[in-house]
Amino acid sequence: MLKHEEASYFVQSNEVSKCSSHNQVSISVDMRLVNPRLFSRLPVVTLLLVLSNFLTYHLVCIGRGDGGTITRSKTEQRSQEVESEYLQRPSLGHNLRYHQTNEEKQHQAANNLAKVDLHTSGIRYQEIECLINGDYTIHGRREGTEVYLPFTFLEKYFEVYGKIAEYDGYDRFEWQHSVAHVYQQAPYKPTGEFMSFDHYNVEPRDRVKMISGVHGVPVSIQWDAQGYFYAIQVCQFGLSHYSKNLTHREPRVKIYEDAENEDLEKWSLADQMSRISAVRDETTGSNVIEFQTTDSLSPGQGATLPLNNRRTFVVSFDILLMSNSTITVTVQDDKDKPHSIHYVAMDDKVSHKGSHIFYGIGECSQWRRVTRDLVVDFQKGLGQTNKRYVTNIQIGLSRVNKFTVHGYGRIDNITLSSSSHMAQFFDAANWLLKNQDSNGGWPVMVDRLLAPGFQVLSPGWYSAMAQGQAISTLVRAYVRTKDRKYLDACVKATKLYQIPSSEGGVKAVLFDQYTWYEEYPTTPSSYVLNGFIYSLIGLYDLITIASPEEGRDALQLYEDGIRSLKKFLLLFDGGTGTIYDLRHVTLGKAPNLARWDYHATHIAQLQLLASIDPDPVYKTTLQRWLGYTKGIRAKHN
Repeated sequence: MLKHEEASYFVQSNEVSKCSSHNQVSISVDMRLVNPRLFSRLPVVTLLLVLSNFLTYHLVCIGRGDGGTITRSKTEQRSQEVESEYLQRPSLGHNLRYHQTNEEKQHQAANNLAKVDLHTSGIRYQEIECLINGDYTIHGRREGTEVYLPFTFLEKYFEVYGKIAEYDGYDRFEWQHSVAHVYQQAPYKPTGEFMSFDHYNVEPRDRVKMISGVHGVPVSIQWDAQGYFYAIQVCQFGLSHYSKNLTHREPRVKIYEDAENEDLEKWSLADQMSRISAVRDETTGSNVIEFQTTDSLSPGQGATLPLNNRRTFVVSFDILLMSNSTITVTVQDDKDKPHSIHYVAMDDKVSHKGSHIFYGIGECSQWRRVTRDLVVDFQKGLGQTNKRYVTNIQIGLSRVNKFTVHGYGRIDNITLSSSSHMAQFFDAANWLLKNQDSNGGWPVMVDRLLAPGFQVLSPGWYSAMAQGQAISTLVRAYVRTKDRKYLDACVKATKLYQIPSSEGGVKAVLFDQYTWYEEYPTTPSSYVLNGFIYSLIGLYDLITIASPEEGRDALQLYEDGIRSLKKFLLLFDGGTGTIYDLRHVTLGKAPNLARWDYHATHIAQLQLLASIDPDPVYKTTLQRWLGYTKGIRAKHN
């Protein structure tokens, strides 16, 4: 039997500590404090028990690798997992669920580490019912006094945005108050890029049916599924390509055929009756390729030029057709499936059948330069519907295989490039020249109901936004070419600014004395902000490059409009965002709050105005509107 002092001495030698969060015991033994005389006086059985306990504690500690923390038993660990059946990852994911989904169960192993961390820190989540505004309830999670709500609820309730992103193997939740993309702009000048339009991509929009094969500009289906030309969309197409030409790198260009070396061996013929030759063309004053294939051949068969290019997908060529003919470009998608894009001498339309896509390019009875973005034509062709949208096709192209001519005609300068921005810009500028009417405008030939309470705009209405963006496009075409026809069209376009909207023009009067140029010349007036500012930018562009005599009317129109803008700009400030128009004033309805993309447009327009006009109203308003994109609000009283 142990003496009292010896027993006390033994207990003293064991330092015991408990961790309440783990219900675990940490034991450290100092071997220097063990009395050697104990071992000589202990019975064998007692000695073995002491040694067994001693070794057990230390082996467990070594296994943990923490120098002294005993692991929980599997039973205890399972018990805590059962208690935390609804435990979530510590990051606040965008779908806090209350029962494990199949996907979460599949990822259970990956989440085990996160769960252990939560157990280690003592965090316990509990379900809690949340009453929203006294109207309805949702389920949330409670951690002490903190409550977590599902992000699927928060994003709809507060109109915010978020996603889980992975960085170097770690997940992070990214929260954004808005999706407004704001870009820094250089000081504005009419010869430079247009606002931040180098970031605009008009072609992929689902309301763009196609890029016209005849005119090379977008065909809209926003308000009519049959398709129509909308001058605003045409201008944005042109201005975006003009801006990209200034900001993007030089394109890669490869000419596959210019007929100058008369090397025809690279061409292959589908039959012995077809022919191809290099001839001198009097109109172009250069050698061109003349082709004639037999009628028995199908489109896609005839004279073929191999291209085999994996890097560039914009094709250009000069064409003169003397009969019904077809140009076919064979491509390969990123799943290695071949497709044929046929450019046919027929009406301006698009269709597809299986892997064959058809675009009408008109008669081409005179020499004409054709530029086509094969990726756009491929995706728009496959995405055609009979509705007011085009299906978004995610498949891209990986290769341009060959170029085939069929029928009878002449062709020259067959080229592949990574882009052809200026060609597409001039397609837009030239469309504006050809389609400007006697009133100096570009009428919209579809009905438009802006909102209930406004009268329907009948086909043939004009838009001040279209007038302004058309002037901005034509000014740049004039600066590039010095061709008077572009400048004359600009001056002519100011005519509609002077005609009241009630009489077929675009001019409205706000509060009986302030001039406003209407994007939609509605009854009653709607006073759309972004369309008004675009109309003023066009006038500014014109007065900057025109002579004082030619720009006199434009200057007066601009000054009248700027006076109104400065006076009423803050009517469009909603304290948390901007307001699209003034229907709440003219119709007595709730304000029409601007979507974040329109709010970003308002910001870009103020950036432009602040760079050409030192009035502090632009700078102070701009800073406040930028703050709204980050969740900064106007102060309460």
